[in-house]
Amino acid sequence: MLGLLRIRPVRSFRKSHRMKKTQIGIIGLGKMGAGLALQAVEKGYPVVGMDIRPRPDLETDSLRVVTTVAELAQQLERPRKVFLYIPAGAAVDGLIDQLEPYFEEGDIIVDGGNSYWGDSIRRADRLQRKGIYFIDCGTSGGPTGARNGACYMVGGKDEAVSQLKDFFVDTAVPEGFLHTGPAGTGHYVKLVHNGIEFGMLQAIGEGMGMLTHFREELDISAILGLWNNGSVVRSWLVQLMKQMYDQEGGSFNVPSYIEDTGEVNWLVADALRMEVPIPVISQSIMQLFTSRDQNPTWAKAIAMMRHGFGGHPYGEDEGLKHERRFGRVGEYEMPKLAKGEEG
Repeated sequence: MLGLLRIRPVRSFRKSHRMKKTQIGIIGLGKMGAGLALQAVEKGYPVVGMDIRPRPDLETDSLRVVTTVAELAQQLERPRKVFLYIPAGAAVDGLIDQLEPYFEEGDIIVDGGNSYWGDSIRRADRLQRKGIYFIDCGTSGGPTGARNGACYMVGGKDEAVSQLKDFFVDTAVPEGFLHTGPAGTGHYVKLVHNGIEFGMLQAIGEGMGMLTHFREELDISAILGLWNNGSVVRSWLVQLMKQMYDQEGGSFNVPSYIEDTGEVNWLVADALRMEVPIPVISQSIMQLFTSRDQNPTWAKAIAMMRHGFGGHPYGEDEGLKHERRFGRVGEYEMPKLAKGEEG
């Protein structure tokens, strides 16, 4: 009996300790920030959100929304832990400028956006002088991941990351959290991830082009469904391709202009400095630029030079179209010569 009496209080203490979850601040309640805030509350984490716009639609007993940094800092328990989900660039530095006077030694700022890894190292060094921790957290999975389970690539000091490990694990998909190393590594790993994504998107897009140009009409939706069941190219991107293709009524009738935030350009620049060859990722960026060129000077320049050296026409020419299509007589490999016909 004495043994049991000694064990029960310990178990009770551990259970109550596990139930208490750290309070989280989230600045930027857009698609990513709002999704993460809602998921965190569902997982038992009290949240104080901040946005320049009132968000009464998000407020609950466990999710309070404020509109100023001063209110946020006042309502967060110490040590404060706040996630930033705002666009990369000067806005992040500006927000850190606003937070710094209110934050104290031991507080933690997590940049969950797609900032450049070099900027993250600089910000970590700056905040470290005041004893404030900075974590760079590459977040993948988009709004759906933020709402239902993300993939986190986290850079920063061990003592800061360890305080948020439970939160990362709880709001990630299974095995979807990794402490990648010191400051800058999280955003660098996420940047490489984004470059791979661009290469994969380009390959899938080119595959769709080949399917639509075959001499027989192919059931593209069925093919995409097939590929996502046991093939070596099965993936979430192939799944999304099928989903969006079906959503557009079984067609590619959308604008061909591709927009982006320019982040993978940073990776190409890094590769040039590091002298690391990334031809597929680099070419995917060039193809993206091509999608925006509605009045291409480069094509006009080539046409001018071809006209100059060979008299080639400007614009379309039915005669050249015919020659391009029928100039080659044999469609297949030439047959081997019969015995006795050599030479």
